[in-house]
Amino acid sequence: MGNCLDSSAKVDNSNHSPHANSASSGSKVSSKTSRSTGPSGLSTTSYSTDSSFGPLPTLRTEGEILSSPNLKAFTFNELKNATKNFRQDNLLGEGGFGCVFKGWIDQTSLTASRPGSGIVVAVKQLKPEGFQGHKEWLTEVNYLGQLSHPNLVLLVGYCAEGENRLLVYEFMPKGSLENHLFRRGAQPLTWAIRMKVAVGAAKGLTFLHEAKSQVIYRDFKAANILLDADFNAKLSDFGLAKAGPTGDNTHVSTKVIGTHGYAAPEYVATGRLTAKSDVYSFGVVLLELISGRRAMDNSNGGNEYSLVDWATPYLGDKRKLFRIMDTKLGGQYPQKGAFTAANLALQCLNPDAKLRPKMSEVLVTLEQLESVAKPGTKHTQMESPRFHHSSVMQKSPVRYSHDRPLLHMTPGASPLPSYTQSPRVR
Repeated sequence: MGNCLDSSAKVDNSNHSPHANSASSGSKVSSKTSRSTGPSGLSTTSYSTDSSFGPLPTLRTEGEILSSPNLKAFTFNELKNATKNFRQDNLLGEGGFGCVFKGWIDQTSLTASRPGSGIVVAVKQLKPEGFQGHKEWLTEVNYLGQLSHPNLVLLVGYCAEGENRLLVYEFMPKGSLENHLFRRGAQPLTWAIRMKVAVGAAKGLTFLHEAKSQVIYRDFKAANILLDADFNAKLSDFGLAKAGPTGDNTHVSTKVIGTHGYAAPEYVATGRLTAKSDVYSFGVVLLELISGRRAMDNSNGGNEYSLVDWATPYLGDKRKLFRIMDTKLGGQYPQKGAFTAANLALQCLNPDAKLRPKMSEVLVTLEQLESVAKPGTKHTQMESPRFHHSSVMQKSPVRYSHDRPLLHMTPGASPLPSYTQSPRVR
């Protein structure tokens, strides 16, 4: 683990806005939200899908940050005190972005408090050489500062002092989904919890996609799904988010950036981004939940293999599905529910983006799966998803291997720690 102390993020000097392809430059979020105090002591927010976005500018000063009464502007010294000078024993994790430290702040004043008092927060400190720079930091501040939803991680505040770039989030005690699925020694998640996590993540994406001005998440993966004490899922790391297409536009053209194994093939091939790109990524995560395998894996010592390519032939076959089911489940899952989930993943992974379901449709099926997966519930026959039927999907046209370095790869990142993180394509 590298040294995270005394690291600060350099300001990105590029002149490109992360939303340069959007329609207007002056509009701000206008969301109907109201805050209340939740069990953790941090304020939570009710939400409305009337949130309205325009492109977010690449900011150079704190004064350019979109106004948000819900965010606190911390000083660097305040966060040093909250984390006890970024002590190593408060280090929660490290990634390509920098480091995440546990901190404590007073519930009322949001000033630093001593360990064990006040409320726990996660302080993300960007490092100079990290993948994420000022532009990504800014995008996250502006999106999470304006959008509020139970399935989006709560941003408490930020620090933009000199070259220091930090973000302060609610603390998610269960960490990332990636940890629970892939970390050695982790307690296996039950089928019911897996479906609960899938529903929560789907709710977060549905909210973003159906906002008055659509938001495309662009980096949906297990490492960016954080879990609270009750395994409620929340999306984190909005540094790569983009405003969706406007007017008669069907897509947003942008530089290809994301994570190997999760990025939709048409996006990797053309740079054309749509909400259906997120749907594909969701299908990959659903497949990870079903199989317990990583999106990209080279654990056997050979070239990386794609989970999608490996699992696709089994997803539409009831008799063969058991071959890809996570052995850590110990066979404790409803067979009909598992087949429905597999079919849903198949639909999300359709090579033709237009034939993938909307996230709102995905959510409906997942909520049915969650209801029959709850302990004590009698399993009943469920209908397979009625989207565009495809009994056997073609293999993904995009493959990733060590001998085909199509795109520059940089480490992934998320606000809270992940045991290991998948490489991003950039």
